[in-house]
Amino acid sequence: MQNTTLKITLFALFISLMPHSSMGQIDPLRQKIQQIASKTDGTLGVGISGLENRDTLTLNNHIHFAMQSVYKFHLGLAILNQVDKGNLKLNQKILIQKKDLLPDTWSPLREKYPNGNVEIPLSELFQFTVAQSDNNGCDILFRIMGGPRVVDNYIKSIGMTDVSIRTTEEEMHKTEGAQFTNWTTPWSAVQLLEKFYQKKILSPASHAFMWKVLTEANTGSGKIKGLLPTGTIVAHKSGLSGANKEGITAATNDIGIVTLPNGKHFIISIFYGNTKLSDKESDKVIAEVTKAAWDYFSAK
Repeated sequence: MQNTTLKITLFALFISLMPHSSMGQIDPLRQKIQQIASKTDGTLGVGISGLENRDTLTLNNHIHFAMQSVYKFHLGLAILNQVDKGNLKLNQKILIQKKDLLPDTWSPLREKYPNGNVEIPLSELFQFTVAQSDNNGCDILFRIMGGPRVVDNYIKSIGMTDVSIRTTEEEMHKTEGAQFTNWTTPWSAVQLLEKFYQKKILSPASHAFMWKVLTEANTGSGKIKGLLPTGTIVAHKSGLSGANKEGITAATNDIGIVTLPNGKHFIISIFYGNTKLSDKESDKVIAEVTKAAWDYFSAK
């Protein structure tokens, strides 16, 4: 029975690592990622797609990974969709009340406007939320949208199925298990980034705005960007759960579009969780996987 279970497990791992194309050509990258995964103590999920040469692979794509702040990218797309429909404007003023600025959560917005009761442009609130990963800003945007389920419905409406958005940042801070209601598969994250990159979702103006915000993101710099050459253009959104009382980190994530020196691109999504590694060590795992993909696509 144990041998049978082992064979099934190994077969599932093999299937999860199978690329969607160019199986033989991408073998070296697959093997490198397997080596990195074998040295980790947690669960590693990966999705990779070369935008120009179409080489792709996934690792553990059957698992629903907690997104944490990665879902602020999804939220941002939903907000900009409303801008494109004329229901919102990036220059419209949003009232930030004192009660919106919850303590004990990551919030550069609160640091800048500690007393609240200030009106700021939607574009500034968007930048705080997506580029700086502000948790209070995130929940304000959720309220503007009508709640997480409205965002979930929008993401589903543009063809995404293996994803769920159910709870706010405030709710995730109250209950540890709430974070797992906001999940994605690695390949779903890649598909969403590809739709965005190919300008299938937003207007040209909204696309350009989101691209600028993602490339200027100042969180998660040690993840996808960690081992890439200085100056590499990366449009990305990271996420981090922090460790629980047992010292286990449920989610250390980053998804992004990487621009190669030759002007080509690859999309990568990496979700690493259930680990006792430090944040810095977990970031290194993500950086090593990305560097392996960088080396592979740079040589194409």
